[in-house]
Amino acid sequence: MTVTFWGVRGTIPVPGEKTLRYGGNTSAVSVEVADKVLVLDAGTGIRALGEALAGTDQDLFIVVSHRHSDHIVGFPYFKPLYEPERRIHLIDYPANGASWSLLTLFDGVHFPLTPRDLVCAFQPVEGDHLAYLDAHGLPVDALPVNHPGGAYGYRVADAGHRFIFIPDNEIEATDPTTPYDEIVAFCRGADVLCHDAQYLDDDMPTKHGWGHSCLRHTCLLAIDAGVRHLVLFHHDPDRTDDELDAMQASARRLLAPYGIACTAAYEGLRIQL
Repeated sequence: MTVTFWGVRGTIPVPGEKTLRYGGNTSAVSVEVADKVLVLDAGTGIRALGEALAGTDQDLFIVVSHRHSDHIVGFPYFKPLYEPERRIHLIDYPANGASWSLLTLFDGVHFPLTPRDLVCAFQPVEGDHLAYLDAHGLPVDALPVNHPGGAYGYRVADAGHRFIFIPDNEIEATDPTTPYDEIVAFCRGADVLCHDAQYLDDDMPTKHGWGHSCLRHTCLLAIDAGVRHLVLFHHDPDRTDDELDAMQASARRLLAPYGIACTAAYEGLRIQL
């Protein structure tokens, strides 16, 4: 299993000289298992992923954590959509008992094209999307997490290794969708936990209820779950490269006594499991 980070920012893309090292694109991560590519989220980082996949013949499976704009806005600019015969398994997002598709972005108003203009070979997936992924050699589990409007975290397994992706989650939510002990159980023993660490303690008085975790709580989750490697994700758009360096150093000091590695996610980060 190879995990690659293409967009690591939260809320809104922020290109500029102060975000060059970590990157300014929003959420997009790929997980390669054998000849398949699982795409987690379709923020602006998915554009670079599409460029990298152009001309390949791998089957693509696209899953989103939720429908906020920073996690879906890049989808129309994903190059494989415009490749004839490219096979894309588009996993609909379960929203309040109904299914929602990324194809709704192609309405001819917010984007100039409609689904009929796409030339790839789409396989829309409704219903039990986890069973569908498992049947195609991608064992994936999902957990509802604490985020306004709803969101999911995903756990991907392959050859005894586990990668967990929880891009948006407020660990200490006032009225949690999923209590902390269930989140810990979901993350237990993961090789890599990629988790929302958008805020610092000083941010929380005004950001409580926005659906994101502070660095300290994310580190405590990694400790309680006994993960091997914590990847800090969904960086605040106002956070500079130097400030992210400081957050990473602080997290490493907290996690070192427990033998947990820590990396602040950056565009191009690749982890082999």
